[in-house]
Amino acid sequence: MSTPGIIVLVVVLALVAAAAAVGALWYRRQRLRRVFGPEYDRALASAPDRRAAEEELRDRERRHEDLTLREIPAEARRAYHVRWNQIQEQFVDDPAGAVRAADVLLTTVIGERGYPTDGYDQQVADLSVEHADVLHHYRAAHAVSDRAAADTASTEDLRQALVHYRQLVATLLGADTDTGRHRTDGAAHGTDPRHTDPRHLDGHDPAHDDRADADADGRGADAAGDRGAGRFTDRQYHPGTHGEPGRDREYGERENGAEAADGRPRATR
Repeated sequence: MSTPGIIVLVVVLALVAAAAAVGALWYRRQRLRRVFGPEYDRALASAPDRRAAEEELRDRERRHEDLTLREIPAEARRAYHVRWNQIQEQFVDDPAGAVRAADVLLTTVIGERGYPTDGYDQQVADLSVEHADVLHHYRAAHAVSDRAAADTASTEDLRQALVHYRQLVATLLGADTDTGRHRTDGAAHGTDPRHTDPRHLDGHDPAHDDRADADADGRGADAAGDRGAGRFTDRQYHPGTHGEPGRDREYGERENGAEAADGRPRATR
């Protein structure tokens, strides 16, 4: 082969190799985006460059592969359901204490699933591989917990934190595991509404419960039944008598259709 021919061949081979390298890089990048979703952009924003961000995400995957994840037994799930409803009821009289208890319960559930409980930052990193889509709930709840510890969180902040914790607990109790390997099905990512909608913590949707039309006397019995079954309800999340009477009236009117003394419906905001 002549010298010009050899040069052309070398150039062609170099171009093919470069194209293959670019293609492989693109594929790896897209795979990380699929796995981590919003966490990819978050890592990119906090890292000095894209390469460092992607290496950090790959480190999370390697650590995750070494974990032995497991489903929570049915009996333990029922116990967690009961504990959660106790926390909901605690919120009425002790919002800050309920949020602290919710954080403890979440950490317990995380450990029960097989994740290390080495601290908040490591928990976020470990959960990001399979549960990146709900980590914003964890960050929001954790931020309120910190403010509550400093006594700077409002009752509404605490209520929102409990809602965030509820979503996290529901997801972790309902998600399947794959022994440390990343799952691509909807169940593993919590996209199945039975896993992400807090109403479905135990696979139950109160919207289809014929008891929803029960009269006022029946509602008390239903509430007790809900507690026994471990179902989530928003009822206990209302601030009660904790310094927000305007909100208390609003919640009560929305739930009970209360009327003023003159028989006309009360105004709501």
